[in-house]
Amino acid sequence: QVQLVESGGGLVQAGGSLRLSCTISGVTLSRAAKAWFRQAPGKGHAFVAGIEWMDRDSTFYENAVKGRFTISRDNSKSTMYLQMNNLKPDDTAVYFCAVRNGEVVLRTAESYDYWGRGTQVTVSS
Repeated sequence: QVQLVESGGGLVQAGGSLRLSCTISGVTLSRAAKAWFRQAPGKGHAFVAGIEWMDRDSTFYENAVKGRFTISRDNSKSTMYLQMNNLKPDDTAVYFCAVRNGEVVLRTAESYDYWGRGTQVTVSS
């Protein structure tokens, strides 16, 4: 079965950085769109960033994280990443990696077929 596992979350002070990783096993989806979502307490899964194989790894970001977060992937390692810089308290959430059976990044959680269990990111003031 397809399995996604996130790692790299933790507690950091505002202005700090974290890099999240997501390992993917059980399937080869090098061209599939991949994304990071986050869920704050009492909230739904909000799109954070996405990456496509087409157009030389086109990337997409939620406005709130543009210039601070960078999504990337290493297909040879079956791993995707989210580099998070200049973290803010509003970034506090559980972060999930997700993959969909399609090549186009979409911004709704319902569009994604495979999910990790999430990793907690907490940013203190």
